Amino acid sequence: MNLPNRITLARICLIPIMMFFLLVDFKFYPEPIHWGSFQLSINHLIAAVIFLLAASTDGIDGYIARKYNMVTNLGKLLDPLADKLLVSAVLISLVELGRCDSWIAIVIISREFAVTGLRQVALLEGKVVAASKWGKIKTVTQIVAISLLLLNNFPFQFVSIPLDDIAIWAAALITIYSGIDYFVKNKELLELHNA
Repeated sequence: MNLPNRITLARICLIPIMMFFLLVDFKFYPEPIHWGSFQLSINHLIAAVIFLLAASTDGIDGYIARKYNMVTNLGKLLDPLADKLLVSAVLISLVELGRCDSWIAIVIISREFAVTGLRQVALLEGKVVAASKWGKIKTVTQIVAISLLLLNNFPFQFVSIPLDDIAIWAAALITIYSGIDYFVKNKELLELHNA
């Protein structure tokens, strides 16, 4: 249990805390933040901060593991699992809150688990499916889109730009494309496994 794996576990532990603040409506919270027509509850602000904190640890644990030669099999298992749990939990919560269309959540979550399955097939063959450029772009767009949805489109609501809606659509499209890209580039794994 080295430092990168502890960071990854901390990311997983932050998920239920984030969901607690996002989904539980307590009457004793302070009044929501008001700024003209903009409104954001304190508990949703806390959930957004926790999400951003958890998402920021994604790159940190991998960087430390590679730089200090601390890559472990446990880390290879936990890191992608933590990412998928975080994204899945927050997207399902946003659907529950009526801030994200269910089909978008289903598309994104399905892609995440499909690529995880592909990686498992690769491991059975003794190969590693490395993160692609499109996979990294997908991660960034998902974090941006989810953050905007959690923050009620702050600050773009003030200039009447629905960037939260644009970003989540972009995240869904890039997620689909990156998933196709993974499967096309690794089709020999599927052909070998079906042989």
